This record gives sequence, structure tokens and C-alpha cells, in this order.
Amino acid sequence: MTRTRIPAAGDADVRAGTHTVHLTHLDKVFFPERGYTKHDLLQYYADVSRYLLPHLRDRGITMKRYPNGIDAPFFFMKRTPESAPAWIETCEVMHKSASLIAFPMAQNLASLLWLINLGCIDLNQWYAPCDDVNRPDCLNFDLDPGDAASFARVRETALLVRDELLKLGMKPIAKTSGASGIHVYVPIVRGPEQKQVWTFAKAFARRMAAAHPKLITAEYRIADRPRGRVLMDYNQNAWGRTLASVYSVRPVPEASVSTPVTWDEIERGIEIADFTIRTVPGRLAKVGDLWKPILAARGRFRLEALL
Repeated sequence: MTRTRIPAAGDADVRAGTHTVHLTHLDKVFFPERGYTKHDLLQYYADVSRYLLPHLRDRGITMKRYPNGIDAPFFFMKRTPESAPAWIETCEVMHKSASLIAFPMAQNLASLLWLINLGCIDLNQWYAPCDDVNRPDCLNFDLDPGDAASFARVRETALLVRDELLKLGMKPIAKTSGASGIHVYVPIVRGPEQKQVWTFAKAFARRMAAAHPKLITAEYRIADRPRGRVLMDYNQNAWGRTLASVYSVRPVPEASVSTPVTWDEIERGIEIADFTIRTVPGRLAKVGDLWKPILAARGRFRLEALL
């Protein structure tokens, strides 16, 4: 497969498939501590696009834009800007405010590079494909270390969550968040609405917290969380919420990446810093896409049985 090369400086028009993308300020530093530039970010996404794009396709993306890098102000943007090329496909979602919002979608390499060029360091796609944004195809738990909680405690929590989900007949998979935690996902058969998935996740998280009160909390309000616990954030299953996608670079000094890992690797003691824009492309070439179960038609859990 021919590598798409991103110029290292200035502005450039880059051919990606059948489209040409105008890229700007390629030598702007986005990660000052490591010296990584906008070029480095774009080149990473171009290099992993064959693995990433299937997980983004047909899903609206909430844009979190860092136009001047991680140390400068950022802002959220939902609506596709009017300046977008005509070939950017959108997902129209009706919000509670009765406004129809056209979210951009990353359908191919060109649209992916266009999004990153806007300063979207990580990518946050909807849990449900655009044909029915109310019916997700996954259940997730965001395991986030609270004050005085180590990443070792996050790994311990992830293994306990895995064991309990397995008892229910589910097939959980995991990825690092790329920031400080671990995301545990379960592929589900589409059917239940997002609110039903959230209701199950909330009950499950509370059961886990009750069973392991010295390790896990499900308290969403920061003031109510005990120190040293791992938050089992079920609220990430709420309608309209998103988590950083698989293979997303995170806006942290090390430019670490949200990376699928095996349960054996978690047991052996992986660290967030093991997976960065420098190491992940090589890892993918070696192990392939460990997140494939999210795309597979077989092996999905029917959550209706537990609702």
C-alpha cells in the first residue's frame, strides 16, 4: 500500500484518493514538549488510516479543535463549517433544541485529513451509525483514575470489569484512553436505544462499586468521589456523549494514542506511555487491528436479554 506523504512545512495540496486536501501551517508545533508539529500529527493519521477509518465510517464526529496546539485554547464544534469541501459527507442529527445539526463524517482519507487539519487532535465519533443515531452498536465503560489513584488500580479495575462481563456472556475488549485510563467496550446487537444502554451501564457500574468499594466508585459528582478510587464512568453511554476513538492521538504532552490492548497485556502491566504517535504505526503493522470485534457481525451481545 502506497504511503501518503505529508509535506513537513508550509501549506500544501495533498492528493488523497479521488480528492485533494488543502493542508495549512504544517510546521506549526502542536506538542511543544516533544516538538511534534501539525505535519507529524497528519502523517500519523495518514499512516494509520487503513485501520482507523472503518471505525469512523458513517458516524458523525464532534470536533474538538486545537488550532494552535495543545497549550493554546481549544473549542468544541458540532456543525460542519460552511467552508467545508463539497465532498465532505455529513450526518444530520436532531438535537433537543429542535435544531438539525450536520456533523461531519470521516468517510475516507481525504475527509480524515481535512478534520485533522482543522486542529482536531483526537476524534470523537458517535456510538451509533448515522442511519439511526439512537441505537448504538456498543456498550462502554470509561475507567478513569481519580485523585491519588494509580494506573495500576485502573488495570486492576479493568480486569475485574472484564471478569464480570464475561460472566454475563459478553466479550469485552479494551483500549487505553491515551490520557489516563482504560476504555472497556462490548460489541452489542443494535436494538436497544441509547437511554437503555446507559441504564444498564449505570446499574452495572453501581454493582461493581458496591462489590469493590475500596477500589471503584460510580459517583459522578467529583465532590462525592472518595480519593484513591477508579471512576467507572457509565455516563459516557448517555445520548450525544462521545469518547476518543480508537487510534486517536490525545492532546497530552507525550502525544499518546488510544490503543487497543489484549487482556494479557493489561495483566502484564502496560502503561499509557507505551503507545504514542511514534510507536503505534509499527505496532499496528505487527499485531493488526485488535479492535476488529467492534466491526464484526458475529459475536455481538444481545443486551435486550438483560434489560
